[in-house]
Amino acid sequence: MKTIKHIGLFFIMALVSNFAQTNWAFDASHSNVSFSVTHLIISEVEGNFKNFEGTVTSKKENFEGSTVEFSVDINSIDTDNADRDKHLKADDFFNAEKFPKMIFKSKSLTKIKGKKYKLVGDLTIRDITKEVELDLKYNGTIKDPWGNTKAGFKISGTINRFDFGLKFNKLMEAGGMVVGDDIEISVNAELKKL
Repeated sequence: MKTIKHIGLFFIMALVSNFAQTNWAFDASHSNVSFSVTHLIISEVEGNFKNFEGTVTSKKENFEGSTVEFSVDINSIDTDNADRDKHLKADDFFNAEKFPKMIFKSKSLTKIKGKKYKLVGDLTIRDITKEVELDLKYNGTIKDPWGNTKAGFKISGTINRFDFGLKFNKLMEAGGMVVGDDIEISVNAELKKL
């Protein structure tokens, strides 16, 4: 009878541990969201978003299978040029007045090898949602000097702006567009365990 009780207790503990989850929040003061796009074919323009927030829910120490939710305030875009930022917020691009948030919700986070992972999820820009695949590098988890548990990630990928209705398309006399199709995305994320 004791053996049966021990087996039952073992299964209960296994179930609890399988469903145990850890919640994390983006530490905005130690994270950043940036992008770059080709300009006039010969150079790149870079920018970032000042305001964003996100959460991660993990069930494993190595974060595999975690869920990620992230939103960006479009009005916080900063390319170090006020006129360009105003244009990016207008209907040629984001239409920040009507669509103030860019939102990402993960579908899967899969470990590939070592620190390399693949993050797949739905990205919503304006009123268009499409599945995107991003590269993620897990830099590890540590305790900071104040006793907080922190985890670090680098997320990167490329999206085509026309897929999301960022439609500005001015052609140059020599051929090619003033602004390129592809947007390179880079997120340096420091998470804090809640």
